[in-house]
Amino acid sequence: MKKLRFTSPPPPLFSKPSPRRLTSHAQNGFTLILFFLLLYATSSLAQLTKAKEDSIYVRQHYTKLEQMVPMRDGVKLFTSIYVPKNVSTGAKYPIMLCRTPYSSAPYGDTLYKTSLGPSMHFARDGYIFVYQDVRGKYMSEGDFEAYRPFIPNKKNKTDNDESSDAFDTIDWLVKNVAGNNGRVGTWGISAPGYYTTMTNIEAHPALKASSPQAPVTDWFMGDDRHHNGAFFLMGTFSFISSYGAPRPTPSPKGKPGFSAYGTPDGYEFYKNLGPLKNVNEKIFKGENRIWNQLMEHEVYDEFWQSRTPVPHLKNIKPAVMVVGGWFDQEDLYGPLKAYAGIERNQPKSPNLLVMGPWIHGGWARGTGESLGHIRFGSRTSDFYQTNIELPFFNHYLKDKPNPELPKAYIFETGSNEWKKYDQWPPKNTVEKKLYLHPDGRLSFSPTITAMQLNAPPAFNEYLSDPDKPVPYTAEIRNIRGSDFMYEDQRFAAQRPDVLVYESEVLTEDVAISGNVFANLFVSTTGTDADFVVKLIDVYPGNAPNDSPENPRKAMGGFQLLVRGEVMRAKFRKSFTVPEAIVPNKIEQVAFDMQDAAHRFKKGHKIMIQVQSSWFPLVDRNPQKFVNIYKAEASDFQKAFHRVYCSGNSSSYVSVRVLE
Repeated sequence: MKKLRFTSPPPPLFSKPSPRRLTSHAQNGFTLILFFLLLYATSSLAQLTKAKEDSIYVRQHYTKLEQMVPMRDGVKLFTSIYVPKNVSTGAKYPIMLCRTPYSSAPYGDTLYKTSLGPSMHFARDGYIFVYQDVRGKYMSEGDFEAYRPFIPNKKNKTDNDESSDAFDTIDWLVKNVAGNNGRVGTWGISAPGYYTTMTNIEAHPALKASSPQAPVTDWFMGDDRHHNGAFFLMGTFSFISSYGAPRPTPSPKGKPGFSAYGTPDGYEFYKNLGPLKNVNEKIFKGENRIWNQLMEHEVYDEFWQSRTPVPHLKNIKPAVMVVGGWFDQEDLYGPLKAYAGIERNQPKSPNLLVMGPWIHGGWARGTGESLGHIRFGSRTSDFYQTNIELPFFNHYLKDKPNPELPKAYIFETGSNEWKKYDQWPPKNTVEKKLYLHPDGRLSFSPTITAMQLNAPPAFNEYLSDPDKPVPYTAEIRNIRGSDFMYEDQRFAAQRPDVLVYESEVLTEDVAISGNVFANLFVSTTGTDADFVVKLIDVYPGNAPNDSPENPRKAMGGFQLLVRGEVMRAKFRKSFTVPEAIVPNKIEQVAFDMQDAAHRFKKGHKIMIQVQSSWFPLVDRNPQKFVNIYKAEASDFQKAFHRVYCSGNSSSYVSVRVLE
């Protein structure tokens, strides 16, 4: 053990600071505390003042009506309508419609929402706002079906879907709501974003503009419930505990979600819960229909395929603006795939994409200045609301000047700049491969020599133990949250079951815009495995302070998660027909990691982390080829995984680099 040396007599173990020093420290501490308390109080007071002003404005300028709007099959949907009071003078306004499974509350003619529209800019500009409980939710009649399949060739009135319900609603609104100008816009975030997408399929002629925002698009491939076939346990369990609870009759109250965790530590709770089948045996008792559906469809079968709107995004006539956030913890997949799905069919109407530095729905709340310790240098949400969203709808619904929005309005993180592109991904990008090297290096060049080509491929190996899965966050929490999307990844890099590959210090900026794709060559001693790949921006050791919460916290060495994704290896060849891995055989596991727009700045490093668990964000893979939803505790086993890094088995992550 290294001994401490003192050039003067060593200090006592417990020393008593002088009264002056104590007073100085106390003053500094109290000053800092008072500063943050004042800052918090000022911010909270400003928010409360604005909320009160918005609420007063809504009541002063709008009249609320409640209607049960009939659908073609006779089912009636509860609909809240807010009409500007000056329609009595002959003023005409467009309609903004939001269809939601999350309640159009408050219920009652005298109870008003405290704000209206995508933002209060719309309320102050003048619109008719309509909120509707979708079929089978809250006060609407009928039976709820999560993401009802679209029926392309409807033969009778009983053939209905979310597209037809939207059509019937719009038809009723333009014929029955006084003061409307005959034009309708739709918007919604998350599940309401999905319902917004559906309004565009076989759209009503009055629908002129639509904005699906973080739209749920495919619950198996990449939104909310699964990513590449891997089950997203933590968010799904807490959400479905309420969302899938029985609703025998229309009610203004939803069912509360599960809360009996018994611990603040979700890692501990889900470990103790055991295999997925225990959720029904111990908690839901088979009464949660949506959970049952999830457990009955482990593969990408017709059940899942019929529920994505992407194949039906043809002949779209309204102008569409799809919106998403680069740090969306729930639906990053949705906006990217919805936009691409429309674009593939070459719509005659505008199809725009907006991606900002936001978590799920962050563009509609807060200022968008920062996330955790990451600052973006401007009020990105305010910018979006005033310069993109309102002008888009005003142009198509009110004939206001064309804002000349670009095809893709993209916020590039790292540089913290808004970019305008005439297509997405941009034209001036080239695919480059970040190769994983056996010595832990990461570079755009593989190391292939004649000797390596003739020798067995080099690899890195780690032991994956389902009893000790890699946590998805360093925090202690039982609700998923969003912090993990921009959290410092050093907590994971220190684990022996996480492989780390790091580039040299960058001598120039590397800007990526477009798809990130993992291409791994792996083997395992088991017959199934998950592979999690994380693309990370490593800040230099002398990075400046960059934290709004704690100005003293330096960003030196910070490992910012740019993109992370998981792949369930049994689906490596087909998401419909899973296939076991042959133990110790080299297999290719390639998968979509979604898009990114990020600038790795000069002086930073690029890092790739590879692991086989992300718990409890993702459920544990038994590492044995079984139906995981029916697996027993005895099916879970340790396995050694190898990632190959040379010759014809050179693993890499491809990115699209701006030239």
